[in-house]
Amino acid sequence: MPQEPAFRGFSKKTVDFYRNLARHNDRAWFEAHREAYEAEVMAPARAFIVAMGARLRTIVPKINAIPKVNKSIFRIARDTRFSLDPSPYKTNLGLYFWEGTGGRMEGAGFYVGLEPPEFYLGGGMYMFGDRQLLRFRKAAVDTRSGKELTAIVSAIRAVPGFDVEGKHYKRIPAGYDAGHPNAPLLLHNGLYGGWGGPSIPAEFYTPGLVDFCFEKFQVILPLHRWLVKYVG
Repeated sequence: MPQEPAFRGFSKKTVDFYRNLARHNDRAWFEAHREAYEAEVMAPARAFIVAMGARLRTIVPKINAIPKVNKSIFRIARDTRFSLDPSPYKTNLGLYFWEGTGGRMEGAGFYVGLEPPEFYLGGGMYMFGDRQLLRFRKAAVDTRSGKELTAIVSAIRAVPGFDVEGKHYKRIPAGYDAGHPNAPLLLHNGLYGGWGGPSIPAEFYTPGLVDFCFEKFQVILPLHRWLVKYVG
């Protein structure tokens, strides 16, 4: 299997592709610019996944970093079957590195997202499966694991630019104490830490993007490990 070339950074043309796609979101435009998509988006994305995966394995040895669509690269085509929005393409680049033997969205992991003019890094679990949700709630209110989670969430939120998200429900689920210190976390159907920038960092265009992401991911690493241990 041929090796991916070394990651040298994304380019201004990567950003331009998504800006233009947002203005011309139709199949005719995309097909006319498919070569640009392959050269300016897919090629550097595959190289980045290989480089980022190698770096992440120094702290998460079993991380999955697979430079293919529907693996570490989210597909660009939208599923419009149940949507009121007929736009055929996503106007963002999504890359994901996950831990576990299950499918891509079944395990905790780390996310890199570009949607000009914004750039986002995250880590955790975007949405729990039914059994994972039950395990999460049990662990969140447990004396030991709940205290661990409280400390982790507080530490992430204390770092400038970071937050912890995933709140979905409006009411505490039945059977749980609304007065519990971790009751607000029971409103979540996912749990992930993230850093978002209103502008694309200069590192995006250089090999230094790997170091930039790795530094941010280390802030979220304790949450990742908690989720792997208690939620699966």
